Amino acid sequence: MSKIEVFLTKEEEAEVVEAIRVAEQNTSGEIRVHIEKETSIAPIDRAVEVFHLLKMEHTKERNGVLIYVATQSRQFAICGDQGIHERVTYSFWDSTKEIMLNHFKNGKNKEALVDGIHQAGEQLKNYFPHQENDIDELSNEISKA
Repeated sequence: MSKIEVFLTKEEEAEVVEAIRVAEQNTSGEIRVHIEKETSIAPIDRAVEVFHLLKMEHTKERNGVLIYVATQSRQFAICGDQGIHERVTYSFWDSTKEIMLNHFKNGKNKEALVDGIHQAGEQLKNYFPHQENDIDELSNEISKA
């Protein structure tokens, strides 16, 4: 069994995908989760790389958010696109990171992701409320490497 499969069961993975779907009902923002075994660079730098590999910068409002997790080193980062950074301060994600970190420290990986997604969705809806003609621009599935 790989580190990623140990990190989340199939059932937990489905709950994370559902959390993304629910969070995106209240915002035009797009949320993705990427999980991989390890990174050789700073988690935020790797998150930015993955963000572009997943073509998340191609949303209409440039309001994509990536939650990146390296399972072996137990590191994570949250990165948002240009449209988010133009409207919010650097501390925008601090509360989300704290919530997630507390769960990760207690071995509650699914809860960390679900609560992080929920919190991200709540914050995004203040700046990017759901529009009537909004479409889901990015996959809700967890990407893995």
